[in-house]
Amino acid sequence: QLQASGGGLVQAGGSLRLSCATSGFPFHEYIIGWFRQIPGKEREGVACIGDRYGSTYSLESVKGRFTISKDNAKGTAYLQMNSLKPEDTAVYYCAADNTYPKVVRGTSDYWGQGTQVTVSS
Repeated sequence: QLQASGGGLVQAGGSLRLSCATSGFPFHEYIIGWFRQIPGKEREGVACIGDRYGSTYSLESVKGRFTISKDNAKGTAYLQMNSLKPEDTAVYYCAADNTYPKVVRGTSDYWGQGTQVTVSS
């Protein structure tokens, strides 16, 4: 299971840290991805991280502002979002799989329920 949390309403320029708490699988063996979806648009990958692969950022627009991390002891992944912009407004999801290409493609076996991030101008 995955449980995403930490979303909320923030002013432009502010910060939020999303958490993805997991259970039921060997966290340290899995790749965790963060995705976001704006209503009416396709879901897009934001970043992913795995012990064997390090961290990668799919969106050019978040590089330098967002940081993905994971705590194997807690079985939790994070997405630190700084310098937020109104265009970052979306529902953010976390996903997990032990196959890196599946996470990158957004076809992971495990998904969290999503957490709403709203950035006001």
